[in-house]
Amino acid sequence: MPASFTPVSALLGGVLIGLAATLLWVSNGRTAGVSGIVGGVLRPVPGERGWQAAFLGGLVLAGVVGAALSPRSFGVPGLPLAALALSGVLVGFGTRLGGGCTSGHGVCGLSRGAPRSLVATLTFMVTAAVVVAVVRHLAEGQ
Repeated sequence: MPASFTPVSALLGGVLIGLAATLLWVSNGRTAGVSGIVGGVLRPVPGERGWQAAFLGGLVLAGVVGAALSPRSFGVPGLPLAALALSGVLVGFGTRLGGGCTSGHGVCGLSRGAPRSLVATLTFMVTAAVVVAVVRHLAEGQ
């Protein structure tokens, strides 16, 4: 858990995510589902790659600026870089399998009233709750 977590920082982060998704929708008519944007950069469609690269560049730049301003809030990675990279690939596979990622379904899909996003988000949340319960139960048993 980040050392600087507070409800205020969580609220601010949520507001910024919602604002970014809204701005992209209003200015470009596009959904801010990160897996779809990454997929668009990897398999470009004419006229789409520029805004997609700018969006992803902004995510990276925000992380760099955040790490520079508050390095403690990012914590120390608990796994080697190779394990983190493999985790990222597996998450990418899962987002393709699920037809989108948590940002696409949970933020953008739910706000548009998409039924498949409701099902996906409920699946994400139930799975997360089960994993936390299992991990905590196993950790207590050791």
